[in-house]
Amino acid sequence: MFITGIILIAVGAGVGAVFNDYEDFLVGKFFSIPTFLIVIGSFIIVITFFGCWGALKENYCLILSFSIMLFIIFILELAAGISGYVLRNDAYDLIDTSLNQSMGSYSNKPVNDVTILWDVVQRNFDCCGINNATDWSDHFKDNQLPLSCCKIPAGTIGTFSCLVDNNNPNMNNKLGCLSGFSKYIADHAVSLGAAGVVIAIIQFFGVIFACYIAREIKIRNGITGFI
Repeated sequence: MFITGIILIAVGAGVGAVFNDYEDFLVGKFFSIPTFLIVIGSFIIVITFFGCWGALKENYCLILSFSIMLFIIFILELAAGISGYVLRNDAYDLIDTSLNQSMGSYSNKPVNDVTILWDVVQRNFDCCGINNATDWSDHFKDNQLPLSCCKIPAGTIGTFSCLVDNNNPNMNNKLGCLSGFSKYIADHAVSLGAAGVVIAIIQFFGVIFACYIAREIKIRNGITGFI
C-alpha cells in the first residue's frame, strides 16, 4: 500500500507540473485531479503505518478501521480515475474556449504572461493560431504574425517579418495549436485516469486482504460481534 501511495503522489505531482507550465490556458478542473491524487497518496501512506501497527499488535479494531479507510480510498481513487477520463474528453472544448479568450490579450507593449505562453505553445507545438495562422488576422494588420509562428533562419541580421503566406518556407506547421496542444493535455489527463483506476483495483485487493486478516484475528482472539 505504501508504494501505491508513492505512485499516486508521483503521478499527481508530475502531471500537475506539466499543467502548471500552461496554467493561463487551463481551467481549474485541470489542477483539481492531480491535487486530489496527491492528497489520496499522502493519506494512503499515513494509514499504511496504521494498518501495519494493527497487524503487528494483532488488534482487530485497528485492522477493521484500516479496512474501512482503505475502502473509502478505493472509492475516491475510482472517482479520480473516472474524472481523469472525463477531463480528457472535455480537454478540446475547454482549451478551444481558453485560446479564443486569450488571443486578444496577446501584446508586446507590454509583454504579459499570455503573450509569453502563446509564444511557448506555438514554438513547442510547431503551430500558429488556434485552427490556423489566419486566426491572428483579427488582431494584427497587414497579415503580420507573432514571430513565434515562424522559424527565424540562421544568419538573419536585423529585422525579420513573419507573415501569413502559404509559400512562406519559414512558417510553422500550417495547423493551428488547438489540435496538438489539446491532445498533449488530454494525454496527460488520461495518465491521471489510468493511475487512479489501476491503483483503485490494487487497493480493492488490499481491502479484501485486510478484511481477511481482521477475520483471522477475530477468530483467534475469540471476539464476538462486529467489534
